[in-house]
Amino acid sequence: MFGHALVARGDLPLPEWLFAWAAAMVLLVSFFALAVTWRTSRFEADSWRPLRGGLASRLGALALSRPVAAFCGTLGVALLALTIYAGLAGTSAPDRNFTITFVFVTAWLGFPVLGIVLGDLFAAFNPWRAIGRLTGAAFRLIAGQAPAHLPYPTRLGRWPAALGVAAFVWLEVIHGSTGGVSVGLDPGTVGLAALVYSAYTLSMMALFGTETWVRNGESFGVYFNMFSQLGIFESRDGRLGRRKPFAAATRWASVPGSVAVVLASIATTTFDGAQEGVLEGAIASVYESLLDAGTLSATWSLRLADTLFMLSAFALVIAVYTVGVWGMRSVRGAPGFKPLASAFAHSLIPIAFAYLLAHYFSLIVYQGQAQFTYLLSDPLGAGTTDLFGTASSGIDYGVLGANLIWYVQVGTLVAGHVLGLVYAHDRAVAIWSDRRDAARSQYWMLGVMIAFTCLGLYLLSVANA
Repeated sequence: MFGHALVARGDLPLPEWLFAWAAAMVLLVSFFALAVTWRTSRFEADSWRPLRGGLASRLGALALSRPVAAFCGTLGVALLALTIYAGLAGTSAPDRNFTITFVFVTAWLGFPVLGIVLGDLFAAFNPWRAIGRLTGAAFRLIAGQAPAHLPYPTRLGRWPAALGVAAFVWLEVIHGSTGGVSVGLDPGTVGLAALVYSAYTLSMMALFGTETWVRNGESFGVYFNMFSQLGIFESRDGRLGRRKPFAAATRWASVPGSVAVVLASIATTTFDGAQEGVLEGAIASVYESLLDAGTLSATWSLRLADTLFMLSAFALVIAVYTVGVWGMRSVRGAPGFKPLASAFAHSLIPIAFAYLLAHYFSLIVYQGQAQFTYLLSDPLGAGTTDLFGTASSGIDYGVLGANLIWYVQVGTLVAGHVLGLVYAHDRAVAIWSDRRDAARSQYWMLGVMIAFTCLGLYLLSVANA
């Protein structure tokens, strides 16, 4: 939305195609190393253990205590209220209004990064969860019993969350699109969207129960929790514990719709990376054709053109994964297509995170400076408020060098895809008792990983040109 990192390509010591070749070689070497050394599954067993010992146990108990939970929930509700108020009452300039940066950078990009390090922090700050839990407690106090809820349809699973992720990114990169010239998303639109989403979410919580909807249908809760599965911290039954790094993700995709969530994460980032790069000319051509037809306004002609190409990005990502799964089906002893697709979906989580961090790394750093300086001091952007004395601060674009950005992007993509390959191999040796059959099945997943790696590097290189 705010643009991608710009890399001085001429200053790179090696041509960009060589980086793609080197990344493919890393994946190949990793594949053969796994085939030789990784003969039994290491991630299938549940490795969670509560924190024990003096300081660790006390800190865990404090982090999950009721006062801390109440504080975090209250802060989450206050930030939601500020987001809505600033969006509706603040300046219409996206770069000066607290709402735009907070929603699309601080929250959308920050919680996945923090989730890997500290666990699912959004669960503590989730404003809709806090409101739902408070409402439920009030109902029990008045009525003397818990409110009755409808049983949640098992088949529905996480499909509402997947649709919500796609809709959120559509609002960000398509509704606010102005043909790649500037950011056109109005803060008032985001404030209104937050109101509508809040009403929808609280209604679903009233129907199905707060925790049930947070686990399945609440888009942000499901999305951020997905990335937290890569980390080592998790709370269970009011206790904070540790688990083997990366192990929890192997059980995340057991709920219907989980495959759609992770594929939507990759596809939306893919489209955002291609919108002002690879697809810019094609989008402009379709836009002009729609405009010449005279059926839609200029704005909606552009939005329709972008939407068509966003759907094409979904089709591409789904096709790549589908080919990999169908290929594994050809190996003897393979389960059916749907069980296989679900069984290996967790291998795409590190790829989704790699795409996210690679495409938005510099945006996090640059807009993070804005968020915690002038946007926090003057959230409405009116120029009349300076709450923390930082309203006159600016963004230091020299804090990151162009080559450093490129190396972080490449390193993130390669690391994410290697981890995806590890996940896939670990699941393969759990499914196929014959080690050779397990290795054969992973030829297809190796192709998937190489395809996604090259796609990511290609999108970055064109966008940074």
